[in-house]
Parts: sequence; C-alpha cells; structure tokens
Amino acid sequence: MTTMTERPTAINASPVGAFEDMLRIVEELDTPDGYKAELIRGKIIVSPWSKLRYKKVMKSLRLQLEPHAPEGHDVDVAPFLFTFPGSERGFGPDLHVADESAFDADGRHADGAALSLVAELTSTSTKDADWLDKLDTYGRIVPVYLVLDMQDREVTAFWDPSPKGYRSRHSAPFGEPLHVPAPFGFDLDTSGFVVRAEAEDTREA
Repeated sequence: MTTMTERPTAINASPVGAFEDMLRIVEELDTPDGYKAELIRGKIIVSPWSKLRYKKVMKSLRLQLEPHAPEGHDVDVAPFLFTFPGSERGFGPDLHVADESAFDADGRHADGAALSLVAELTSTSTKDADWLDKLDTYGRIVPVYLVLDMQDREVTAFWDPSPKGYRSRHSAPFGEPLHVPAPFGFDLDTSGFVVRAEAEDTREA
C-alpha cells in the first residue's frame, strides 16, 4: 500500500536514465487516485491534483476560455501529461488548451508543442514549481501561461515565449479583469476566483 501526503514526493528512480526512460517510468507508475506524476528538474515528482474547492475556479476559467480558443484547440482540465523533450520535462497542468490532433496519437503523453495555453493553480506544496521550473519550461514554447496564485489571490498572464523565457507579463488581483493576450484576446473575469483563506491551506498542507 502506498501512502501519499499533500506535499510533492520525489520518487527515487536511480540510476537516472535518459529522458525517454524517465518518461516510461512516469507512465507506468500506479499513482493513487487524485495524484499525478510529473518530471520536474530531472526527478519524478508525485503530487496531488488541485483541491476540490478549486473546481469552481477551473470551471469558470474553462468556460471563459472556450469561446476564444484557437480553431481546432480544446480546453480541458483532464489529467494529461505533456512532454517537453528540449527541457527534459513532463507536466500535467491544471488546465490546458491544446490542438485536438495531439490526442490522435497512441501513448499516454502529448507533445507540449501542441499547447496554446496552460494554467496552474498554486498550492502551498506546488507553488515553487509553478513559479520557477514550469514558468521556465512553458516560457520557451507555450504561447500563454496563466498562474492563478491562490495564496496571494492574484492572477498573472505570461506571453511571448522565447528561448530565454517569456518576454511579457501582466498581473491583476482577484476581482479585477485580466487581459488574456493573443491568440485568445479577451478580458478574463476573475471575480469568482477567491476561495478559502490561505491559513486553512497551511493547516492542511
């Protein structure tokens, strides 16, 4: 029996192999219900999916993005793994917008190049990865990255990716609109993004 906690857990996969070997291990892991495995900084990290009370926020985000998604792109919160071979990373974003053709292939992961937008909702246990490793990786290839900082009650949009990361960013506190740049081009209503206080998250972490 495997016991998991709210905090991300690194799985010892030594000796560390090539990216494809690590990816195969991730795909073959029997993770408990409610948990996901990702490749972060050369390690396999198992962490919980978003908290139940984040569901309404993700639903609001999904419904607002859908009318503005590029043609042929699907908005979803399903737990799919997207890979970034150039950075040797594999992430399962809280919400993704991706070309539907990426899901026609066999296998259990999709190419990160198919993404037009990703969104991550921070928790006390995953915040560092969302703001550091994922920001760096997404910033080289994904057109738009939204970070919903659930502890600071602020949303940040990053866009204009480059080999050195995103060139542009803009933030807004929950309750104020945030412009989501091209290829979406609309103002996001964040008035329903506030959930329970961070003090409660801290006690649960």
